Amino acid sequence: MGERLTNKDIDQLEKFIGTGPKSFELLYAISRDGCEPKKFHEKCDEQGPTVTVLYNENGSVYGGYNPSNWNSSRNAYNASNEAFLFQLYFSGKEKFMKFPVKPGQSCYATYNNTSYGPIFGSGNDLHTFNGTINRSGTSFPLNGCASFGNSYDMQNVKDDDIHNGNLNVIELEVYKVTYDENKVRKPWRNIDSWDAKELKRLKEAILAFKPTPDLSFSEARVAMIGPVGAGKSSFFNTIDSIFRERITRRACSGSAEQSITAGYVPYSIRLNSGDSPKFILCDTPGVEESAGLDVNDCSYLLDGHIQNFHLFNQEETVTPKDDQFETGPTQDRIHCVVIVLDATTLDVVSDKIIEKIKKFQRLMNEREIPQLIILTKIDKICKDVERDVSFTYKSWAVEEHVEKASQLLGLRRSNILPVKNYEEETKLDINVNILALLALSQILDTVEDYMHNLLDRQKFGQMTLKEK
Repeated sequence: MGERLTNKDIDQLEKFIGTGPKSFELLYAISRDGCEPKKFHEKCDEQGPTVTVLYNENGSVYGGYNPSNWNSSRNAYNASNEAFLFQLYFSGKEKFMKFPVKPGQSCYATYNNTSYGPIFGSGNDLHTFNGTINRSGTSFPLNGCASFGNSYDMQNVKDDDIHNGNLNVIELEVYKVTYDENKVRKPWRNIDSWDAKELKRLKEAILAFKPTPDLSFSEARVAMIGPVGAGKSSFFNTIDSIFRERITRRACSGSAEQSITAGYVPYSIRLNSGDSPKFILCDTPGVEESAGLDVNDCSYLLDGHIQNFHLFNQEETVTPKDDQFETGPTQDRIHCVVIVLDATTLDVVSDKIIEKIKKFQRLMNEREIPQLIILTKIDKICKDVERDVSFTYKSWAVEEHVEKASQLLGLRRSNILPVKNYEEETKLDINVNILALLALSQILDTVEDYMHNLLDRQKFGQMTLKEK
């Protein structure tokens, strides 16, 4: 079996331990090596600093850090001021806690014994097991004990709030921890390069985009849909700024409680040459629980029946009887939908808004219109990204929010595109530019795929579910 510790968990343990970057090497796992003291000591003795991690059936993860060697040749305590117990999750929910050795108890930090697994503290703060433990169903019923608080300062956290009242674990792992000054954090999403040359390549590829030949679309239309304040208008401003080579504010944006965008507003990028690329980013009113874009509006918008710059009436929905309703086949149909979400509010966005967006998604799925998510404000969830946007694909915090967005709306992770919009800045930043254009490039690739599918349907006389 592979290691259970995630990159984010390792990042947190590095912070607990301090003294710089660390490498974690799995030495021992009871599911792989057997739950018996002999195996533990064979794998872990004389290996230097280690982290012991327990995972229980309730989704709780906790353990201890031993900065010294485990050594079965001596039945004695190891003294250390640097040892600590920790908690990473309780009942599946993130809970980062570090419990240091109490003053005067450092001489009891860890205990070595040939017949025991890892032990932390006098009075057995954390005594994992002794003798051989066989698996029972999906777990190992460890026969040690956890009487936290004897040698370690548990900061008023009760035993049951760490291990759920039992020592039944699905895994126990021991990792060797070594200082690694050359450690490079592996990105969770691979990219070829991140420099001025890459920015130039992205710009050229985007400007070269053209709708698929043999279709009668003069440009691709990308609709931006999302809750109020998520950053739809700001995303357009960011893209426009990059190609204008200065900060622009053509689309009104802000943080009002009600949507600043009141209509269907198509935006073309204006190059300094006066030309425009062959795509349009279409802004829409923010999605609200009982206002903003509704299901009928979205349906007509996707099919191209809503005229450019149409102002939506909150009192009445759009109908085919409206003077401005575009009847019949239209060239203004949407080729891709970008759902814009604020990374800082994923946990608190209302169920009603999510359900409304999911209804929109059903309309898109009927028409086989592809969907992606633009995840904004990632600099607000990770200080490393705030300092340097090029760190985005190495940030575990951003990766975690990408996963949350994926689960929230049922889209695969590769369709979640993190960006940092220009908001308060007065000058362009190459890292912000590259990240935004990576997102736009993937959007246009998705548009191209959709158009190829349309071409095939025309060729073979097939219809979408909506057309049927």
